Amino acid sequence: MNFARRLVFYIGGFIIGLILLFFFLGGKKTSCDYGPEARTLKNIRIKPRYFSNNVLSKLKEKGLDTSSVTVLLKSGDVLFSESNTDLDSCKIYVIQGVAFKRKCKMKVENCNDKATILELQVN
Repeated sequence: MNFARRLVFYIGGFIIGLILLFFFLGGKKTSCDYGPEARTLKNIRIKPRYFSNNVLSKLKEKGLDTSSVTVLLKSGDVLFSESNTDLDSCKIYVIQGVAFKRKCKMKVENCNDKATILELQVN
């Protein structure tokens, strides 16, 4: 069997495999959260969230609501250089991103059973 024929069979099998993969995994809520940033954001997202009074007043002042925090937790970036991950009980993470066309930066205290938004800066 020459190289061209083997290449055609390989590409055909690869395409069939991709189609089956998209068919079986397409409707499910599968995610690929293997990096440290993605794992951290997912861990914070699945916990009940509490907001400090300072954050709630800042959101109200800027005309935003708590859904902007949800947007940050979906598409934001964790700044590990500014975060304090050496604590035993509750680690503190700094998350930066864009929510509703505004640059935001927040500080989150991530405990075992809850996540508390401590500070929020909106530009």
